Amino acid sequence: MKKFTITILLMTFTILSIAGCTGVINSNQAYIYNREKTDLGFLAGNKRFAFDIFRAINAEEKEQSVFISPFSISTALSMTYQGARGTTKDAMAEALGYKDIDINSLNESYKNLLTYLSKDDSKLQLNINNSIWIREGNEVEKDFLSVNRDVFNSYIAELDFGNENSVKEINKWIDDSTKGKIREMVDYPVPDNILMYLVNAIYFKGDWTNRFDTNKTFSTQFMQADGRKQQVDMMSQAGKYDYSLGNDFEVVRLPYGDGKTAMYCILPKEGMEINDFIASMSSEKWDEIKNSISTRDDVLVQIPRFKLQYGKTELKNSLSKLGMGEAFSDYADFSGIRENVAISSVLHKAIIEVNEEGSEAAAATVVEVRATSAMPNPIAFIADRPFLFIIANDESDTILFMGKLLRVE
Repeated sequence: MKKFTITILLMTFTILSIAGCTGVINSNQAYIYNREKTDLGFLAGNKRFAFDIFRAINAEEKEQSVFISPFSISTALSMTYQGARGTTKDAMAEALGYKDIDINSLNESYKNLLTYLSKDDSKLQLNINNSIWIREGNEVEKDFLSVNRDVFNSYIAELDFGNENSVKEINKWIDDSTKGKIREMVDYPVPDNILMYLVNAIYFKGDWTNRFDTNKTFSTQFMQADGRKQQVDMMSQAGKYDYSLGNDFEVVRLPYGDGKTAMYCILPKEGMEINDFIASMSSEKWDEIKNSISTRDDVLVQIPRFKLQYGKTELKNSLSKLGMGEAFSDYADFSGIRENVAISSVLHKAIIEVNEEGSEAAAATVVEVRATSAMPNPIAFIADRPFLFIIANDESDTILFMGKLLRVE
């Protein structure tokens, strides 16, 4: 049997708007999150996976800043998961947190979550769009395509990969979807063993509910993880914020838009190494942090204006450590896509910019499948040393992005 390599590209981007793209989940209409259509185990699994994969990646990147989209990675793998069978499916379910969740319940939960996230807040920009591009003349299991069309709203097209115009068409779709942010993702000529490109694009852009005053931004020093000091632009604002001071952390919640989605900035206690703190982070610890927060009237918040880019990073080792190593082996069973295929690599790249107006974030996941206010004494949250930050939608308890800032760039 002739063997093919299936390259599955899944990308998460921040852009200003998406228009005219087929396969887009996007609307500014009001939408209420329906928990009755969501398996609570699915939400818990997604949250657990977010911290599992972040800890695994951070363990390999102790000397570097890290920024990923756990949601992008889990969505990429969940789309691939639709074709997994047997022990490969079991291993992926264990790693992704889907153990004991029926596939139909999982898909209904994902469909509900994707619809909600795209329609949640008219003051945020969050679009999710998917497409599948298949080499002309090759068969892929119809059920695999059908479920991706139904659950992930994927646009599906069959193209002659030997024609340069086909590659231009795919790249134009990506270009249009990202307003020119990302262009030449697929190279010509396409190798003969490539069967399919599956592209997922997500963008996030959120303005702070309460913007920082640019006139209050000042120059100061940020203590890097290696002990060196650097001059940074520190944004500053005092007012009512959700805040907590725990035994080993300090946290402030910075809401976007109508407040359902927020960035949580988490400072380890003074003297605690950031990597040690991250090693202790789990979904249970995250719940503890969130539950400890209360609204305080007078909190001074100071965080640096920063840009952070991370990747491309190979996630194969990290995912194997989470238990899905079989999916990368010759024994993998993805017969739900077609016979004799396995994942060969999972690549991820992400960027974020945080300023006085809000945040823009972008990420890309590539899954390649082969054959075989001022009070006298205000509370002060001053992020002048390495810290962890999380962008989460609280209503659905979904972590969208997660990062560690070691130095300001």
